Amino acid sequence: MNAVGPSGRHVRGAVLRRLDASAPFAQSMPLTIEDLELAAPEGREILVRIEAASICHSDLSVVEGVRPRPTPMLLGHESAGIVEELGPDVTDIKIGDRVVMTFLPRCGECTQCQTGGRLPCSLGSHSNEAGELIGGGFRLGTLADTGEQVHHHLGVSGFATRAVVDERSVVAIGHDVPPDVAAVLGCAVLTGGGAILNAANPTPGATVIVVGLGGVGMAAVLMALALGHPVIGVDAVLSKRDLAVQLGAEQAFDPASAIAEAARSELVIDATGNPRGFETAVALTAPGGTTVTVGLPAPGAMSEISPLGLVAEARTIVGSYLGSAVPRRDIPKFIDLWRRGRLPIERLISSEVSLEHINEAMDALASGAQLRQVIRFDDAHERTTTGENCG
Repeated sequence: MNAVGPSGRHVRGAVLRRLDASAPFAQSMPLTIEDLELAAPEGREILVRIEAASICHSDLSVVEGVRPRPTPMLLGHESAGIVEELGPDVTDIKIGDRVVMTFLPRCGECTQCQTGGRLPCSLGSHSNEAGELIGGGFRLGTLADTGEQVHHHLGVSGFATRAVVDERSVVAIGHDVPPDVAAVLGCAVLTGGGAILNAANPTPGATVIVVGLGGVGMAAVLMALALGHPVIGVDAVLSKRDLAVQLGAEQAFDPASAIAEAARSELVIDATGNPRGFETAVALTAPGGTTVTVGLPAPGAMSEISPLGLVAEARTIVGSYLGSAVPRRDIPKFIDLWRRGRLPIERLISSEVSLEHINEAMDALASGAQLRQVIRFDDAHERTTTGENCG
């Protein structure tokens, strides 16, 4: 295992020290802003100056303890930035590139990587579970007060001024893509948009129902609209239903009303990460139709569905992790649609927050009041917060 030694590099980021904090997080403060050493990139790794990081429900799930991870851990997995340094074996990335970071590195060699995105990379999944980089070990240092090793979050740890990541965790993009738009490409758009693009395969003109209108679900709405499909949105939160209609959805219902109105379709996307939401999505799927589920409920969460209904109505349920995406294949497709004005990704961004208010941002996300809050980093902010110009 690679150890982090003195490097002269520093990173300032949001570290989750424990998994037992209770809401409101603005009071329990599970995330603390820490200054850490950052080792030089090794092998196929790169050093990235983070420009923007958005806050995803998967980050919140770790904070809530719903998806346990090794701690302490520097959180954040939906980020974008500028490459500043290359490891000796990097082949596809250049210094100065703007890159989107993706939360599942792909080795490109394992059996699961040969499924065209349907299955997650086995090596990348293992390293993510261990809180390490795919090349092995850590490039983040230890906490000053406890000496504990700080783990990487999903190979990214993007709630920070800089990150060392593997080149297999990034996609280089054009500088015309703004940092905040670039950030949400790495998870929300890959997962929600990818579910439409890769897992759903709707027939031309078919209505798409999206259950759960958070960042991922709303990205699915945008992608379905971009491909010319009528959309019906379903969510318990009125403001999210209203936004879906503003974006172009024909109708939006709360879950009970959707079922009462018999709003059924051949394709339903479940983006709730909730067992009851999954049940709603299955109930809204028409005979012969397909339910694609992309949410990540708690490991022990269970749903009840009728096997007879699946058989009698010849329906299909498809699981889609990260939108069944291959990031280097799919992100350019999303960017092309964005450039042509057909995929307004910026509409997913609900507000900007500071790194210092990360705990309050988690509360806002948990309340359902926000889609994607974005932390913006810039040189002036970094010089102030890291103390690089201090005496």
